Amino acid sequence: MRRVRIWLWHWRVPPWRRALRWLTVVMLLGLLYLLVLIPLTPSTNDIRKAALEQPAQVVSADGKLLAEFKRSNRVWVELEDISPHVRHALVATEDHRFFEHHGIDWYRTAASAVHTLMGNRQGGSTLTQQLARNLYPEQIGRAPTLNRKLKEAITALKIEWVHSKDDILETYLNTVPFLYNAFGIEMAAHTYFDTSADALDVLQSATLVGMLKGNSYYNPVLNPERAVQRRNTVLGQMVKRQRLDAAQYERLRQKPLRIVFARQNEPLGVAPHFTQQLKKWLIAWADRNDYNIYSDGLVVRTTLDSKLQTLANQAVARQGKRLQGVADAEWSTRQGWRLDNPLVQTLVRETAEYRKLSAAGVAPEQALQVLQADPDFMRVLREKKTLVQAGFLALDPRNGHIKAWVGSRDFEQDAFDHVQQARRQPGSTFKPFVYGEVLRQGASPDDTWVDQAVEIDVGNGEIWRPTDGGNPSGRAISLRDGLVYSKNTIAAQIMQSVGATKVARLAYGMGVRHSPLEAVPSLALGTSPVTLKEMVSAYGTIAHQGQYMEPVWVTQIEDRHGNVLETFAPSEPEQALSADVAYELLDVMRGVVTRGTGRDIRQRFGIQADVAGKTGTTQDNADGWFILMHPQLVAGAWVGFNDSRITLRSDHWGQGARSALPMVGDFVAKALQGRAIDRKVRFTAPEDNSWWRRLGWQAQQWLEQWWRQLDMPLPELPALPALPGWAELQRWLDGLALPEWPFGWPDPWPELPRPDPRTPERAPLDAPPGQTTPDPLQEKIDQILEEQRVQDILEAVPGATPPMDSNPP
Repeated sequence: MRRVRIWLWHWRVPPWRRALRWLTVVMLLGLLYLLVLIPLTPSTNDIRKAALEQPAQVVSADGKLLAEFKRSNRVWVELEDISPHVRHALVATEDHRFFEHHGIDWYRTAASAVHTLMGNRQGGSTLTQQLARNLYPEQIGRAPTLNRKLKEAITALKIEWVHSKDDILETYLNTVPFLYNAFGIEMAAHTYFDTSADALDVLQSATLVGMLKGNSYYNPVLNPERAVQRRNTVLGQMVKRQRLDAAQYERLRQKPLRIVFARQNEPLGVAPHFTQQLKKWLIAWADRNDYNIYSDGLVVRTTLDSKLQTLANQAVARQGKRLQGVADAEWSTRQGWRLDNPLVQTLVRETAEYRKLSAAGVAPEQALQVLQADPDFMRVLREKKTLVQAGFLALDPRNGHIKAWVGSRDFEQDAFDHVQQARRQPGSTFKPFVYGEVLRQGASPDDTWVDQAVEIDVGNGEIWRPTDGGNPSGRAISLRDGLVYSKNTIAAQIMQSVGATKVARLAYGMGVRHSPLEAVPSLALGTSPVTLKEMVSAYGTIAHQGQYMEPVWVTQIEDRHGNVLETFAPSEPEQALSADVAYELLDVMRGVVTRGTGRDIRQRFGIQADVAGKTGTTQDNADGWFILMHPQLVAGAWVGFNDSRITLRSDHWGQGARSALPMVGDFVAKALQGRAIDRKVRFTAPEDNSWWRRLGWQAQQWLEQWWRQLDMPLPELPALPALPGWAELQRWLDGLALPEWPFGWPDPWPELPRPDPRTPERAPLDAPPGQTTPDPLQEKIDQILEEQRVQDILEAVPGATPPMDSNPP
């Protein structure tokens, strides 16, 4: 009975009233949904936030601006500095009732809804709604959904409630994108017409406004015909809204499209690879400390020296150009880049074009023939694969400050960083770790090893036979000469003696800390890939008395007002190698640049400062290395190709002494000339105050005093011979506790003066094994160094006068 009454009641209510009730319910639910959405829409208190953004600035150690980290490539201009033709074209085309509505054009919205329901989708967004999408893409989104349209409408109403029409128009024109990394009307004017926003004429303004409907579709560079049609449509709208007279329209619509295209790239600065790597680090720092690198005006003060960076750029560019000429000749179509070359065929098969043909069902051989028959394709592939690349890094070994960083020959050609990202085999530049370990275990640089054939069982039935490109001499060679002349057979024997694990551990301690090292015998010849940054920092350990300093690139970060947010002091040094052993190793490596594989440093570049270094070349000359140490600067370079299968195809140019060394030599020579580093500074030998040494020194003084009393010339005393086990005996004696000198007598073992670092106890050999002819240039260099040493001694001794003889005693 109750159900019957309810049915009768519904039957008596008029249909229009029922519909009105349902409509009311729907409206209430919609209003409730809108109230829920309002807190979820973005705040619009300052829509000109982009104009107030201050990007982070990266500054060199000498105060030069290196880079700015902008969110987009934009230059903000005031509304009065924008051509009125742009404003008129924009309003007439995109939103002719802009100055009448309050964020939502209800007529246009209703018409858009009707057309959409009829299957002809049209946009109904006002300029304010478009601005809301551009300013808050993450909060509003771009999906064609009702939820997005509601959030967009609410945000537009909030913008209109707070800001004036001029502010909205100015913000819109400064934030809208125009392709080619151009944001805002100012960058668009420069990109497409090489002019400024205030100088745009009617045709130029109509062309840019026309792009807003579809940047890519109406791109005037790629689609000029569409761009002209759209431009004329904009001109027609200007006539319709009385911003242009009909006669002028008829005259302008016949005009051709005149584009002066100039891509507006952000300035790269002198160290683009350095700043890009720094940017990754800075973003992580800013996230941890609640800062924004694009808007908070951070000032990042770095260790980079702009003058040294410029020298490094020039050195890499000069040598890179020279080597590219060699590569172009060696990989010409008549030489290495022949169609029958298996490597060339492999490179073709690895391309996306080859894969596309294969996916289309073309037979492999036919696809290869088709591509090889395309001269443009083969030319582009050859240029890409045979492009010589390089990396360069220089740092101060005393504190780890990075002074110069070149990641490639050209950042625009190759943004890949060959300093920190690329891992390549270091070749013989790894040998100092092997020699450092054997010296650490007590060997002497004058200990000898036989240059003989080496066979090492590496397991699985494989035998490793390292060679030096010829038959072994069978002669005994000192450790010093083994490193100076980079003898692979000697390095392999030493590695077998000391153990690959200990060498890998020493390399890690000295700075190779991010690349995994395979502890196998061939590691002695640098077969495990490492980064240039690791190798240069490890050589810095040798130059810094065996103390590893972690590389530093930032000294402090400030806010926009100059307040220091954080400082970054050098890390505490880690003693990876004793000072005695480090100096002994460094002294051996002096011979590399004096008479060994790196002698071009002195003979070609005329560097007479106290330096030491090492060359490196990998299998088939795929990688060339050179690292040079100075007391104030360590510089290293790598040269090769991104594809290690490509080489310079030349045993002469492929060596590190011919490819990488000139970059370092050029850089260091210019740095010395410019006094960026001091040519007079010398490596300092560690103090030797062992009691037995002091006793010997006191005995020598007594002997000399007694001999002078006899009024006789001092005899030539022979140098102390290298005795087997002498290093172990010295360490054992140093560990003994010396009793106090009794009876108040004068101490016969006073503190010795610091020995001169240029007078090693064991002088290096004058010539390699088998060479008997003296080098006149080397003799002259030795004479100059000896004269300088004598002069330094005379300056240090009060009242001393130089000897009458022109030759040093």
